Amino acid sequence: MSAATRLAGHLLVECLIEQGVTHAFGVPGESFLAVLDGFHAHAERIRFITNRQEGGAAFMAEAQGKLTGRPGVCFVTRGPGATNASIGVHTAFQDSTPMVLFVGDVASDARDREAFQEVDFAAFFGPSTKGMAKRVERIDDARRIPEYVARAFATAMNGRPGPVVLVLPEDMLTQRVDSVSLPRVEPVQAWSDPGALRELRTLLLAAERPLVIAGGGGWTPQSAAALQRFAEAWRLPVANAFRFQDTFDNHHPQYAGDVGLGINPALARRVRESDLLIALGPRLGESTTGGYTLIEAPLPRQRLVHIHASAEELNRVYQPALAIQASMNAAARSLEVLSPPPSLPWSAWTEACHADYLANVDPANGGVQLPGPIDMPAIVHTLQRLLPADAVLTNGAGNFASWLHRFYRYPGLARGHKTQLAPTNGAMGYGVPAGIAASLLTGRTAFTIAGDGDFLMNGQELATAVQHGARSIVLLLDNGSYGTIRMHQEREYPARVSGSNLNNPDFAALARAYGYASERVERTADFEPALRRALAHPGGTLIVVPLSPEVITTRGTLSAIRDAALKR
Repeated sequence: MSAATRLAGHLLVECLIEQGVTHAFGVPGESFLAVLDGFHAHAERIRFITNRQEGGAAFMAEAQGKLTGRPGVCFVTRGPGATNASIGVHTAFQDSTPMVLFVGDVASDARDREAFQEVDFAAFFGPSTKGMAKRVERIDDARRIPEYVARAFATAMNGRPGPVVLVLPEDMLTQRVDSVSLPRVEPVQAWSDPGALRELRTLLLAAERPLVIAGGGGWTPQSAAALQRFAEAWRLPVANAFRFQDTFDNHHPQYAGDVGLGINPALARRVRESDLLIALGPRLGESTTGGYTLIEAPLPRQRLVHIHASAEELNRVYQPALAIQASMNAAARSLEVLSPPPSLPWSAWTEACHADYLANVDPANGGVQLPGPIDMPAIVHTLQRLLPADAVLTNGAGNFASWLHRFYRYPGLARGHKTQLAPTNGAMGYGVPAGIAASLLTGRTAFTIAGDGDFLMNGQELATAVQHGARSIVLLLDNGSYGTIRMHQEREYPARVSGSNLNNPDFAALARAYGYASERVERTADFEPALRRALAHPGGTLIVVPLSPEVITTRGTLSAIRDAALKR
């Protein structure tokens, strides 16, 4: 078949190759067989990774977007496939991650009849800040595939990054076309207004307790390095937004900690006491703002400078003293050339912010002795010591993630690598597929921490890892419960447990059935040898650590939460 008469499904794959896509994730469906044939035809240039559930595929694509800064790509079939994949779209939206979801659809002659598995995708996926996608489009004319794909990639990357959904009628994909793919799309850089930068400098010169909160989507190693130079020139303390803990180097002497769930109480006080907050990149969602209490909405008590890539995001929730629309590369490079005065009055403040952080990562300052034979801070410190500096750490949602959030010190993106993949929307089941995607895409060590409930959301993707040669290490903390929900139950309805207990399988045997090696660690001293074996093993490994439900947070026990609630 000549290029001039190739199938539209083949043209679509060629468009992805032109955009630099090397891996596409998905679950095959009869609605896009022509695309699957295109992947076969171009197998030497692009890999289709076959997943075991569309939610896992969408999470892998979302992880791809976080790691590369370019849209992660996922293919699913109509109806059940698309609805399963919606969790990854929602994650990409709230995390500001570029992603494109391709949905095989019913043929054009069956549309709007509630045909087999038919869904109105424009209604289902959004778009808008009240939906799940930045844009939802249907390609009815095969000749326009290059136009739609290029626009999808541009939309996913420009402004606030996010997901785009492209709907592919089955009969459209089997048309023969002579169109050619369009050139690779690069994100447009929105530069800071010079007048606003002068105003920001004036606000800095008037401040006594400034604090930067960095995070959100659109960061690169270059922009992270520029942020670091700006912070160093002005001696500013820098905190990272919720689950963007690798934006600024955690080992830097001006690092103040992460502003999110389970925040260091000392850092929470610093945020409240600050007289100038510079939010560089985050949209300032509920988790980063302590339920809109650390930074009150709509009028913060602190002077707030909000720098964000999206004009629609600025002034949407908060009315800042200064709003600046700029993409992160442009914003950070603009800030680094702001000239500081000869002396700054807040050096002691910056040092104190960092001292608060160092005290928080010291387990001796936890304020409580947690029970049981497993010392989780010691386990995290072992990870810090043994994992390569460029390792990618992933997690889903649950209290188990707080051990990494509090005690692991992430290298900054300025060192050249993204090292944290975690869902700000609190999606369970993200960590396992994200770790597998990280292994496939980077070849670096991929380490996942999961809870028992979290693992079983997407544990089937271990089969995907084995099939496609991925190598991840999964630390599974098994406390026999949906621990976060149990914690909230004990706080709100003490001693009335309902729905949060779990009867689990033999996780080690399950991992072996998938083709992973497995370890079971019941004492802290046994963890380091198990981790060393996992690092040396040529395949993936699951390390199961039974954990008492009492060890529910990094700062207290389940019984203490219950007792405090009963005394109210």
